[in-house]
Amino acid sequence: MKAAVCVEVGSPLVIEDIPVPEPRAGEVLVHNHACGVCHTDLHVLKGEVGFPLPGVLGHEISGIVAEVGAGVANVKPGDRVVGSFIMPCGSCENCARGMEDLCSTFFEFNRLRGTLYDGESRLRRANGETLSMYSMGGMAEYSVTPATAVFPLPDQLDLTDSAILGCSLFTAYGAVRNVGDVRAGESVAVVAVGGVGQNIVQLAAVSGAEPVIAIDVDDDKLDLARRMGATHTVNSSRVDAAEAIAEITGGRGVDVAFEALGSAATTNLAVDITREGGRAVVVGIPPAGTTLDVDLARIVRRKIQIKGSYGARARRDVPDLIRLLAAGRLDLGEVISRRVSLDEAPETYQALDRGEILGRAVVLTGG
Repeated sequence: MKAAVCVEVGSPLVIEDIPVPEPRAGEVLVHNHACGVCHTDLHVLKGEVGFPLPGVLGHEISGIVAEVGAGVANVKPGDRVVGSFIMPCGSCENCARGMEDLCSTFFEFNRLRGTLYDGESRLRRANGETLSMYSMGGMAEYSVTPATAVFPLPDQLDLTDSAILGCSLFTAYGAVRNVGDVRAGESVAVVAVGGVGQNIVQLAAVSGAEPVIAIDVDDDKLDLARRMGATHTVNSSRVDAAEAIAEITGGRGVDVAFEALGSAATTNLAVDITREGGRAVVVGIPPAGTTLDVDLARIVRRKIQIKGSYGARARRDVPDLIRLLAAGRLDLGEVISRRVSLDEAPETYQALDRGEILGRAVVLTGG
């Protein structure tokens, strides 16, 4: 099969022919149809987070079940499925207490070692060399994933567009519903409206937030945010964003501010525009070692909460998202601005790094 391999830090992905992996007990082999291009992969490509290389990136997939391992009952060969980037083990302490977004097995084995949960990768080069897996290693024609992270997809949902459910929409849902706990009538601001930010906008709007304010430096992204449900937009390259938010909210600030880029500057802005008693939710993944300098007196005296949000709870939240999509309450196609072949994946990541992707790009891994 074809796979886009990250060979070394700072170099473009390389398209290689590697053996099709095989699932083991409790695992599913997916013939991938599409995989989203996520900014988080760039941190590996640029060496901003530690991850063993060479490896296969890509962590939001859709496709058809090709084979299941022993003990798998939730899907069967031929099923249309979507995969979540957090692949819960289902048995660690955090999973047992309902916090699959903090699955310690996932972080220890996959994010630190690039393996599945027996300590081995399922991916190899033709010469037998091990290739690490970033989640399921979705930038390939086939992927192996734990059965806990794959979900049947109704026939009416587009298989290409649904790929971004497993990270972009999944991450936004966890931020809006689980961490931000956005209620109808609350005011919301989203700082940086890339792929995840756009989905935060639409989920906040669906939750009944008012106003929903999108903040970015790109007018095209702000125009898209309007279509996704933003009531106001602020181009922070032209105006003082904090002053603009104060004007929109009558000087109060917003009940919930989401940061969706992963930088100290945008996180500081999110904290600054949060009203007393409000929540600043940090969603963007920054380079390792990034620190925040905030006015602690204001945090304490104004009872402002700064909360981190990483993904969502796969087995509870992905079915909810699928139901919302099937009911027509959310839109994925509007967020996707590029659909490219697997051979074009290396250049697409470079375009993402240059800031040229509006919303999300999707690689058609299955042709």
